[in-house]
Amino acid sequence: MTALLSVSDKTNIVEFARGLIELGYEILSTGGTLKTLREEGIRAIEVSEYTQSPEMFDGRVKTLHPKIHGGILHRRKNLGDLQKAKEFGIRDISLVCVNLYPFKETIARTDDFDEIVENIDIGGPSMVRAAAKNFESVLIVTNPNDYMRVLEALKNNQNTIEFRQTMMIKAFEHTANYDCMIANYMNGRFNGGFGEQHFIAGKIVKPTRYGENPHQKGAYYEFGDFYSNNFKTLKGEISFNNLTDINNAVKIASSFGEQPCVCIVKHANPCGFAIKNNVLESYIEALKCDNVSAYGGVVAVNGEVDIELAQEINKIFIEVLVAPSITSEALKVFENKKKIKIFVCGGKVLKFPRDTQDFRHIEGGFVLQDSDKVQEDEVRNAKCVSNKKATMEQMQDLEIAYKIASLVKSNCVVYVKNSAMVAVGMGMTSRVDATKAALRKAEEMGLDLKGSVLASEAFFPFKDSIEEAHKVGVSAVIEPGGSIRDDEVIECANQNGIALYFTGIRHFLH
Repeated sequence: MTALLSVSDKTNIVEFARGLIELGYEILSTGGTLKTLREEGIRAIEVSEYTQSPEMFDGRVKTLHPKIHGGILHRRKNLGDLQKAKEFGIRDISLVCVNLYPFKETIARTDDFDEIVENIDIGGPSMVRAAAKNFESVLIVTNPNDYMRVLEALKNNQNTIEFRQTMMIKAFEHTANYDCMIANYMNGRFNGGFGEQHFIAGKIVKPTRYGENPHQKGAYYEFGDFYSNNFKTLKGEISFNNLTDINNAVKIASSFGEQPCVCIVKHANPCGFAIKNNVLESYIEALKCDNVSAYGGVVAVNGEVDIELAQEINKIFIEVLVAPSITSEALKVFENKKKIKIFVCGGKVLKFPRDTQDFRHIEGGFVLQDSDKVQEDEVRNAKCVSNKKATMEQMQDLEIAYKIASLVKSNCVVYVKNSAMVAVGMGMTSRVDATKAALRKAEEMGLDLKGSVLASEAFFPFKDSIEEAHKVGVSAVIEPGGSIRDDEVIECANQNGIALYFTGIRHFLH
């Protein structure tokens, strides 16, 4: 029995090789893998010695040889294949262990295109695909995490067709992900990220109990290792809907750096937000915006949850709590709350990846775009188009309102007062309807909007939203501008003593 070992990631390859030798395998190897094995006293045959063909072109050609691919691909039940293999002295390679050149690590480390190109593996994917294609006779191994599992299967006569089929699927996933990564990188480098084809490849983290509804299957996948490395479950089982809500809550809460903010989300939309002196004060203020909707919602805390904050949160039913850290004393507060789910994400503050592109499924395909984000200086550079200018405190509130508005379903308006959201209208077909909905909810909550600021993610097509804002005492408004009726909107702001700012940038979120 012959096993071919040629890996970029050398993790546990020595132990794996020793296990294979104990089971009676001869080892074929090449390059760095061969060197590693021999340094550890493991007998292995060099591929070039076996093929009688030297490595060429600085290692670009090593395993691309009929004796390698013939040994992997010949059909063991085909007499013609067996005779041909015997005629040309081709070994029966029944196990292939290969993982690929570190392309992902290379593009993260350098922009040197020559080096990047040299880290595009050719022979590795060829061997993996060949072994996977012939899985009825060949066992393919691509992940070091599977080494012990493979050895146990071989020891216990569990190298069944079903087992090899499982490994075959993993192998094709491995090469497919690799090729997707290369194609997307090349399109990003030379075509601005929008080539003739685009590939979305994710690695499963965990199945969810079900999807959006109980009759739908679901699972969550990650790009890279973000969730595996930065997201930890402390209590409960995460659901499909939890993940989408957490995504929106953390995106908002992490948009404010290290500030001790709290965001409360229900059905993917914020119903509370505040930045105060500490996370306890922020939570209390955030809850005031809409404590009815907050029931059963998601709370994202941009700071440590201590026992005092835990006790405050525990006064109502919260389905999900996510924070960078939670003290052991705080965790005990929720012991008897069966339905609450608790997760940590990040380190000192909430951490979230900022993907460069955003896609959304539509029937029959998906739409792709560059990711949207409010730039650091966007509000500071906004143009004051009114006679009245905002105070420093109002500008701070405008920035909070504007950032939140960019992450709220359109059409939307967001009202902020003293660094806390006091009203929000979202997902409306008309901006004035969003305004009215926000004001109605604020009235229900008994919130005084006098002195608050207003942000809209897109321009006001008419002056009616400004008129509604004036009725409740809004002091300043920020919006992109760009309506054919901007002059009417500006005039209305001036008539009502409102500071009005145009950013020139729209942040629709449909």
